[in-house]
Parts: sequence; structure tokens; C-alpha cells
Amino acid sequence: MTHRPVGEPDRAVRPYPAEPPWNRPPTADQVDPAVLSALLHRHGWQRRGGAPGRYGRWTPPGPGGGTSLLVPESRSFPDSDDLLGEALVALYRSGSPSARDVLVGLAVPSDEIHWWRDVPASVVGTVPWDVEDQLRTAARRTLLAGALATRARVGYHGVRHRGPAAAALENVLVGAAPGGRRLTAFVPVPTGRPLAVRLHQALFAAREAVDYRRATGGMDAFDVAVGAGVSHELTEALVALVRGSEGAGIAVEWAPAAGVPEDCATPAEPVEFSPGDLPALREAGARYLREEPSVPVRITGAVVRMRRAEPRGEGDVRLRVIAGAEVSHVRMTLDEDAYRIAGHAHLVGLPVRVHGRLESRGGFRRLVGPSGVVPVQVDDAERDRLMKSLQDDLDFFEEVCGGE
Repeated sequence: MTHRPVGEPDRAVRPYPAEPPWNRPPTADQVDPAVLSALLHRHGWQRRGGAPGRYGRWTPPGPGGGTSLLVPESRSFPDSDDLLGEALVALYRSGSPSARDVLVGLAVPSDEIHWWRDVPASVVGTVPWDVEDQLRTAARRTLLAGALATRARVGYHGVRHRGPAAAALENVLVGAAPGGRRLTAFVPVPTGRPLAVRLHQALFAAREAVDYRRATGGMDAFDVAVGAGVSHELTEALVALVRGSEGAGIAVEWAPAAGVPEDCATPAEPVEFSPGDLPALREAGARYLREEPSVPVRITGAVVRMRRAEPRGEGDVRLRVIAGAEVSHVRMTLDEDAYRIAGHAHLVGLPVRVHGRLESRGGFRRLVGPSGVVPVQVDDAERDRLMKSLQDDLDFFEEVCGGE
């Protein structure tokens, strides 16, 4: 059969520059002077004097100093808005990556997640071309693991919740520092703070579990760490981050405009991992993958594929899940009677309901022990859509009808 449903591929984190509102610099009346000062300090700017209690003079990081900014400490003086406006214009015109990062933090209050890898430079002071790509890939996987942990705290997610988790990263902005050794993700507070909080807690739990494993040889701490958001996906992301480096780390910094989340430390210390941690992380990832149990479900889905080797007997069926599980498609093997019911339901444009267990092996894509296959009535709009998909796939008629 040739019909293939459209899947849900992972969506890449959007690189800088991004779409509005990220690329619209804020106006002076939208900026809190204290937030601007906090962001300047976070991104390496130095305060070098200024009238105490009135304004501070800030210079950018790096050699040469560059253009300095006068930033008021509050709005209590008549020239505060003018100074803020001039500082914002100077930041907007600056070519410094740190100026860009400050503007991003002002445009949308964002928690910042920083990754870095200690990668040896070559004899001419450069790094391999793929270093930044490796860092971006590891960062992407880390963010996805954090987003998955906001949906469920399990040792292995597989394809469950993958679509909503990937969608949660759509508004995350990523910018890499020159050299490919550092990367920052800006996570908007209104939509992304649960992700940042869960990742923050999971990273510390993973660090403690690794320390416990290396000190005692036991894996019990990794079982407890699942409750904090540690999973197979997170350990694999950390392996990808550390592998090929002399050490790596992740730090979460909270948006100054939004304050520190409840139960989170301030300042949040970075979490670092070394090549010596890789055996424990790999062992934990394999353990999570091996021991995550199958899940009992009652799935309603549209039959999109049917196949069997003989005209009669059992056959394989693929469903597009409509309700009952956090996956897009499942496969199952049905006996002859259930296979016939599934085929007839599809021919008349109806989904089926089936009981079974989602098997963790393969990423929760297979339903084992299916039973109680029955057609389900749907509204006219859904029925018309199912019938249209059937008409687009004439091979389905040949396979189903030829088998009876």
C-alpha cells in the first residue's frame, strides 16, 4: 500500500534574528532602568563611574571599551527618559553581540539558558567547523527534553508529547557566540518559564545522580531524579553536549523583569559535566530506556494502513491517533476478525476504538495485546475528511477488498 500519512518532524529552534516581537527595539517608556542595568551586567558590561544615585556609565565587554552608555538608576529625574532613549539607540546601532542580547532581553522578558563546551583549539587558535553545529544540536536536545518534562515526568518519553513539546520551542530564540563554544537561548517568560524551571531542576538532579553513581556505584538517585524531570532524552542530550569536549556546562539565568521563580535559587549556579561523567549518563539513559513500562490505553484512531501476507489471517494495521494517547500514529497486529472490522470501518469512513498497551520499545509506537476493536461514530466533517483520504488512495481498496 502506498498511502503515507504526514508525520510531525521536529521543528528547529529559530536562530537570530527572529520575527517580531524579538526584532523590535523597545522604546524608553517600555524599559525599566533597573532591568536594563541588570542585563548589561549579565552580558559583561562594566559600570565605570557615573553620578551616584542618578546614573551609571557602562562600557561594553572586550578590549577597546567602545561606546559607553549613560543609564539612569530610576525615573525620578527629568532627563531619565532622554538618557534611556539615547542608551537604547546606541545599543541598537552597536555591532556587539552583547548589545544584541541586551536588546532581546528588553524586547520580551526572557529567562536565559547558556551552554558552553571546552573544546581544544587547533595550533592556529581556531576550532573545527562543526563545533558550533554540535553545540546547537546538544542545546536543541536539552531544550526538547525540558519541554517534554513539562508534559510528563517519566524515564523515557519516546514519541509521546513530541509535537506539543516541539511547538513549545517555537518562540525560543538562540544566538551563538563567536568561536562556537558558547550558546544562549532566550526563553520568553509568558510562555516558556515552566520549561526553564523544569530544565533548571532536572539539571541539578542529574548532576546529583551522577555524583551519587560515581561515589557509590548505585543508580537509585537516577530513579528519584525522574520526578525532577530527568529522562533518557535529557541524559542523551548531556552526552551529546559533553562528548568530544574537555568539559561542558549549562546555566539558567532568570529574567530580571520577572524575578526568580518559586523554589529556584538566585543566582542560579551553573551545572557542569565532564568526560568522566559520560559512563554514568550513558548507563542511566540505557536504564531509562529499558525499564520504562508499557502504558495501558484506549485509543480512537483512523485506519491509514493495512497489510497482511495472506488473503486471510492476522494482519498489521496502522492508526492515526485521534484520541487516547500522546502519539500521532500507532501500529498493531490484529487477528482476522478484528482486521476485517478495521477494514470495513475504513471503507465507510469511520475510525475505530481499540484497547491495548503502548509498548515502550520503539518509542511507544506499537500497541500490543489489542482487543475490542469497534467502529466509532464521528461527525459529518470528520467522516468526509476520512472518506477523502480513502479516495486519494485507491491501492487501499485493492489490498482490503482483495483479502476478503
